[in-house]
Amino acid sequence: MSESLARSASAGPESVESGESAEAATLPADRFGSADSDTSVPAASDPTPTATAAMLIDTPTPDESPVPPVSERDRRFMALAQAAAEEARAAGEVPVGAVLVRGDEVIAKGFNHPIGAHDPSAHAEMIALRAAAQAVENYRLPGCELYVTLEPCLMCAGAIMHARIARVVFGARDPKTGACGSVVDAFANPQLNHHTTVIGGVLETECGAALKSFFAERRRASREARAAARGEAHVVASSEAQPGLHAEAHTTTHSEAHAEADPDAGLDAHTDAHADARNEPGPAESL
Repeated sequence: MSESLARSASAGPESVESGESAEAATLPADRFGSADSDTSVPAASDPTPTATAAMLIDTPTPDESPVPPVSERDRRFMALAQAAAEEARAAGEVPVGAVLVRGDEVIAKGFNHPIGAHDPSAHAEMIALRAAAQAVENYRLPGCELYVTLEPCLMCAGAIMHARIARVVFGARDPKTGACGSVVDAFANPQLNHHTTVIGGVLETECGAALKSFFAERRRASREARAAARGEAHVVASSEAQPGLHAEAHTTTHSEAHAEADPDAGLDAHTDAHADARNEPGPAESL
């Protein structure tokens, strides 16, 4: 037994440390990937913070992947897509615009106009893709990037993949028809034979504000039109119910005096225009 104690004493601190390391190798790793008990989080009673506590605070979890910053280049081309969207607004269409870029050159642009074109496929992305294919005389557009102010739908996503677009950058997200993750993620399917890189949320606030203002203005105009139609309908109904009152409201003092001498002579010339207006078909009658 004295020999064993002597061997332990002669082993020195290096043997002890190696023995602890061997024991630590058999322990399960903690959340930092280390089995060393010295790297675990210190107890709450330990008043001295350690480097491990700092590691716990600074180390991002897998779900907290950093968002890449928006480049000045992406901002510049998205601004051009916004300008195209304003052309759609001017035409009375939902303001969505797109530009197609090869390198640093804009080779095509498009804006949303399915109503005016009587074409359900006339989305901004589709118009830009068609124009670009004509410009380069090729239905494939490898290496090109598409900037659009609103998240593409499934139709546009399919065309983007067929055109072999390398990268899509969109502004506002579409919670109803978006095919880049909002509703479905058409570009995330690993079975596809072409994979497009997608970046969303570039100038998202500005692109979303343009859409919100358009729909707010359209709702306001619709309310005003309905109110005007109701007012015209009320006037027509009142004049038809009491034609004498309507005629008297538009006669002059002279015609009234003349009407006293000849009740049938003074009303015709001054009230013909109003009578014709009532007889013309208009918004009030269509209701």
